[in-house]
Amino acid sequence: MTDGWLIVVDPQNIFASPESQWGSPFFEEAMQNIRRLAARFGERVLVTRWMPTADRSTSWGEYFAAWPFADQPPTDRLFDLVPAAASLSVHPTLDLPTFGKWGGELEAIVGRGASVVLAGVSTDCCVLSTALAAADAGARLTVATDACAGSTAENHAAALHVMGLYPPQITLATTAEIVA
Repeated sequence: MTDGWLIVVDPQNIFASPESQWGSPFFEEAMQNIRRLAARFGERVLVTRWMPTADRSTSWGEYFAAWPFADQPPTDRLFDLVPAAASLSVHPTLDLPTFGKWGGELEAIVGRGASVVLAGVSTDCCVLSTALAAADAGARLTVATDACAGSTAENHAAALHVMGLYPPQITLATTAEIVA
């Protein structure tokens, strides 16, 4: 077991499926590393899900107009965890209608100022948004660079570059470095 928590951001069908407009071509490779990390963190793994439940009277209305394929009921299988993620955590998933998953609900589980390893999808959206909010909240964050999947290789690299600008709150490391 490793100290701290592993937060796995949104390992869902909508981000994994090659047929999805949001599917990452790097999802399967990242998922292999996520499973390696989860084995090391034991019961200190939390999985999140993005849910399409945001208020449409806000800017989320325009967002869903731009991405109508994602404007489905929360029960749609698009929002299910991929099978490889279903057994990662003994805790219920944290379901939120936001890109960033860091907030009072997550912090109540992992603790204020917690040490957290962050993995998941997509590097250039939900992972980045979660990491920056966690840094602002004072968490000690390590982003598992090869356990994240971006929308493209370029966007993945750009998001890692941005998160790398936030030491000491955010550090970057590979799965091998984290489990060593």
